[in-house]
Amino acid sequence: MTEPIRTPDPLPESQRPLAGLLVLDFSQFLAGPSAALRLADLGARVIKIERPQGGDLCRRLYISNLELDGDSTLFHSINRNKESFAADLKNPHDLDAAKRLIARADVLIQNFRPGVMERIGLDYETVRTINTRLVYGTVTGYGDRGPWRDKPGQDLLAQSLSGLTWLSGNADQGPIPMGLAVADLIAGAHLAQGVLACLVRRGTTGQGGLVEVSLLESVLDLQFEVLTTHLNDGGQAPHRSAVNNAHAYLAAPYGIYATADGHLALGMGSVPRLGELLGCDPLLEYDDPQRWFSERDQIKATLAAHLAQQPTAHWLAILEPADIWCADVLDWSRLRAHNAFRALGMTQRVARPNGAALETTRCPIRIDGGILTAERGAPAIGQDTAAIRDELLENDPR
Repeated sequence: MTEPIRTPDPLPESQRPLAGLLVLDFSQFLAGPSAALRLADLGARVIKIERPQGGDLCRRLYISNLELDGDSTLFHSINRNKESFAADLKNPHDLDAAKRLIARADVLIQNFRPGVMERIGLDYETVRTINTRLVYGTVTGYGDRGPWRDKPGQDLLAQSLSGLTWLSGNADQGPIPMGLAVADLIAGAHLAQGVLACLVRRGTTGQGGLVEVSLLESVLDLQFEVLTTHLNDGGQAPHRSAVNNAHAYLAAPYGIYATADGHLALGMGSVPRLGELLGCDPLLEYDDPQRWFSERDQIKATLAAHLAQQPTAHWLAILEPADIWCADVLDWSRLRAHNAFRALGMTQRVARPNGAALETTRCPIRIDGGILTAERGAPAIGQDTAAIRDELLENDPR
């Protein structure tokens, strides 16, 4: 009889590191909202400032035909555990309300194009006079200067301009973008890191600060390993393998290989050792590690032909006991059915007050052994405006 899978316990809200902090999220789409989401996961109270008509444009940004309660599932997944305050920042009355909220906030996040917040009157230099303790986080596409300053800050464009698309796919495939919004999400993670660093500094100095990240800088940093090689090898272009490429700069056997019934992933390792274990004699001759680079495609082609002869489980039974870095290649259906996934407790159910519910992922961080979950779903536009006014603005002396 197998033991039941026990998932980690949630960390109580009162014990989360950012409990008591107020974050104003003026941002839209993915990068800024993902940073605000992470702060919410860590315990901060996040109020999303949105236009009364339409709100965050991400509400209508669909990555599938799924919709929940009038909004895209993408919006729901990246704006869970937030409140919504509706404000037309072109309206003086609403702009004043936003400024009064800023006076009480710890963090402000925005990702408008350069110059927009200056025109509204909510740029950092202006609002720091309202609240000297405010940590102001901003995301742009390409920074606030240079010839790309005003280009649309969109994920695929940032990937394309950064060189990233020449690292994936086989050598004959041309540029291949990653299959998710990696520039947005890594920029959001960097913004959250910078905000947290400034909050730590504020604890010492009492002063806030300005945190700036861009999609381009973040996706360049994501490539730091291979870009550093390029900067120091005379500027050579990356050379993707023509056979089962998985990393443009790593030697054989690194890659994913078809087996008789699925696929097998192989990490770094000795080519002759693999030859011994797998019974693939042609690999035994590659005893010079330099050849694992220079003859990468030939080695991988030989390995690919050999691995296709038996099912994945056959090869895993040989390689795993020998401590070879290898793995099955799962789709989401097989992953979700596996006890290893269930043990993580990686999904959660969030819901709006009207009962509209969504299953989504949780924050991947654990604090003091507890996972960070929350039941609050993404808000409807202006859902919390009246309550926030009563709580935070009604008795404001301003």
